Amino acid sequence: MTGLVYKSTGSWYTVKTQLGETYDCRIKGKFRIKGIKSTNPIAVGDYVDFELETKNNQVSGVIHKIHDRKNYIVRKSVNLSKQTHIIASNIDQVFLMITINNPPTLTSFIDRFLVTAEAYSVKTVLLFNKIDTYDEETLDEVRYLAHVYRQIGYECIGVSAKSGKNVDKVKALMKDKVSMFSGHSGVGKSTLVNAIEPGLNIKTKEISTLHSQGQHTTTFAEMFDLSFGGQIIDTPGIKGFGVVDMEKEEVGDYFPEIFALKQDCKFNNCLHVKEPKCAVKEALDNDEISFSRYRSYLQIIEGDEEHYRTDNWEKE
Repeated sequence: MTGLVYKSTGSWYTVKTQLGETYDCRIKGKFRIKGIKSTNPIAVGDYVDFELETKNNQVSGVIHKIHDRKNYIVRKSVNLSKQTHIIASNIDQVFLMITINNPPTLTSFIDRFLVTAEAYSVKTVLLFNKIDTYDEETLDEVRYLAHVYRQIGYECIGVSAKSGKNVDKVKALMKDKVSMFSGHSGVGKSTLVNAIEPGLNIKTKEISTLHSQGQHTTTFAEMFDLSFGGQIIDTPGIKGFGVVDMEKEEVGDYFPEIFALKQDCKFNNCLHVKEPKCAVKEALDNDEISFSRYRSYLQIIEGDEEHYRTDNWEKE
């Protein structure tokens, strides 16, 4: 039988068949996916083959094959630097929810997320949430950030789950697609999802995903069917976002504005740091690319993992 993984709790997976039947499944023995060192071999959004078995009058499934993934979104496990955690797979789009305060979402986090999404071919839409709560000065910050990211080519939408502003716009983008919502705990993901699809009643409590020292972070995503077509993947809040498995030379390829200028640099292996006749540095001097984006780029190529959550944008 073939089905789609809707939920993972670490050892058990909820799998739904094309006929709409749901089974609790586990993995047959141990198996690793080639080339992926991940803490979770199966993710929400995976298509799997499984066989049914009956034990003590209970029917469950045993997964023996994962279908090839179209894409997936992955992050570094916080305290296991070589391990990754696949948050979800086969996603049509991810909505990254951003709040200026309460809690603050810093551009270092936004940029790390976008770089990972670019690397794994996942389209990202930026949602600036809680705009009904902001004063004029804070709204100026939203406008500035939205301008920075729109210039690069990202769609940016100001939303308010409470007032309903642009909820219909987000809903229209989600129709008949597999969408994932992500962002820090407390940015209002669950409230917005419940405004889009009230019947889901996703819990709105704050979720902290960081356990005590010495354990890696676990994130259990869950997929839900939408009444207007498509699915949504809800994920617990993410505190830090470590970029995984990238050579320094390729990081710039996942910053669209840096990639666009790469061919104009004097050296084709230019890292855009200290090299002469660098088109990226020239564009930076001419205010053609954002300083906050360039600083995020430098932090990533320097492996500056300590600064996930430090302030990383300045308004000119």
